[in-house]
Amino acid sequence: MPLVSTPAIVLSAIRYGETSKIVRLATRDHGVQSAIAKGALRPRSRFGAALQVLSGGQAHLLLSERRDLHTLTAFDVVTIPVGLTSRVPCYATATMLAELMLRLVPADAHPESFDLLESALLTLQQVAEDDMPAAALRAVWRLVASLGFQPSLDRCAGDGRALAAEGDLAFSVPDGGFLCAGCARGTEVLTLPRSAVETIRLLLDPNAILPRLDPRHAAAHRRLLTRYLRHHVGEGAPLPALEFWGTHAWVAR
Repeated sequence: MPLVSTPAIVLSAIRYGETSKIVRLATRDHGVQSAIAKGALRPRSRFGAALQVLSGGQAHLLLSERRDLHTLTAFDVVTIPVGLTSRVPCYATATMLAELMLRLVPADAHPESFDLLESALLTLQQVAEDDMPAAALRAVWRLVASLGFQPSLDRCAGDGRALAAEGDLAFSVPDGGFLCAGCARGTEVLTLPRSAVETIRLLLDPNAILPRLDPRHAAAHRRLLTRYLRHHVGEGAPLPALEFWGTHAWVAR
């Protein structure tokens, strides 16, 4: 079995037997991998507290050629996302990003998605309160886009024609983007104002200044994105982190 070392982020961890854990790791060089951390629950384990969900570091893996479950020999922790736990919206977004990685990233190298997840976790810990709703939406949209689910914004998702330059636009969840007037006719669509279209465009552009969203508009964008992901990613499977992120109030009561 070859030994490899790769940057990694812990996506999930479950108890296995009396002393071990099975972890799912987002790795930069090998996609999402499952591995057993033998003895991780022992009092003097070499892993210590390193295998917390969303912790990042350098994973050392013995790759099995016959099984999907590899062996984690060590995890040199670099970041523990303590800052995420202090704000529910940030933690909800982070866990939802982890859920999407588990659902969509194969066991093959996909460095773009890893880098986006790593960057998003750092941003969510540092972002100002006023910018948090837009930062969360950008993190999700960009990860989704990197995995092949970017919505069609400039051309009709139905026939490829250029969209109208002014006025409201029809968004089709099943078609994966906006539709021209002809394709939208007789189709179940969501009618979005031009301002919402521009907001989605800004959220997908990493170089654009984050739009400032009030609670009502931020909630509307979360509902739209949740519906989009439920259709294109869920495919009938439960996505509890997505449902919490998209439907629960983010304001402390």
